[in-house]
Amino acid sequence: MALLSSECPDLKLVARGKVRDLYEVDDKSLLFVATDRLSAFDVIMQNPIPGKGKVLTSLSLFWFDLLKDVLPNHLITADFDEMPAHIQKYREQLEGRSILVKKMRVLPIEAIVRGYITGSGWKEYQKKGTICDISLPAGLVESQKLPEVLFTPSTKADIGDHDENIHPSRMAEILGDKALADKITQAAVALYSKASDYAATKGIIIADTKFEFGLDENNELVLIDEVLTPDSSRFWPASKYEAGRGQESFDKQYVRNYLESIGFDKKSSIGLPSDVITATLHKYKEAYQLLTGKPINL
Repeated sequence: MALLSSECPDLKLVARGKVRDLYEVDDKSLLFVATDRLSAFDVIMQNPIPGKGKVLTSLSLFWFDLLKDVLPNHLITADFDEMPAHIQKYREQLEGRSILVKKMRVLPIEAIVRGYITGSGWKEYQKKGTICDISLPAGLVESQKLPEVLFTPSTKADIGDHDENIHPSRMAEILGDKALADKITQAAVALYSKASDYAATKGIIIADTKFEFGLDENNELVLIDEVLTPDSSRFWPASKYEAGRGQESFDKQYVRNYLESIGFDKKSSIGLPSDVITATLHKYKEAYQLLTGKPINL
């Protein structure tokens, strides 16, 4: 069954994000619940993608493990049997889509890393020859591999608002700490580089992705939220890649393309047709299976 919104009255709801519901467990931990909501262009669609939250959770856990030597993450456990009793009473709703995590001071930046020129970056480049006001060589074509991996942060918008791409120098101003901004940049590029090298061995190009970070009690940088999922990344099949055009993908770009084809206003929540829902879930599951080498049971 699809989970559009979790209902756990005995848990303290902290926030409902575009995709995740967040509960406070105690003074040191939180419960992240990946629902089946889908957000595109920062708008939450009316109907869910059944099982999507379980795919996102399973894939994030895979990446947390693979990337733990690059940067620590906030995971305590995803084993439902290890969670407190007052969480376990909601097993039917939450199992397979929930992780218990350490509380962090969440940083107000989305750390976007691009290896290829596509999406909003391609649109800006066509107009100005830049991405996030970072100058790039002339003559690049759509979906081309960038001369070097590019770190292009954005602000973190509230629900209903749009994230804003910013120059890396503005990130330092927002954080008020240039050394921290440099750490985020280095960590994001290192995480992307290791993940993209791994994905390449599985026949997948990670064109770009988004990371989020927090600070622990010792002010050390920690990887948080979801990691390298079809919601936060563009995954392209390497066998079908060809620069100079848009690419087939294993991610929600499929939904974005559908919405643009119907003239979506990027403001109003709408219902997705059943064929778009079915195809989107298939793409998410295929990405998981290719990257992990295992099928996912929903």
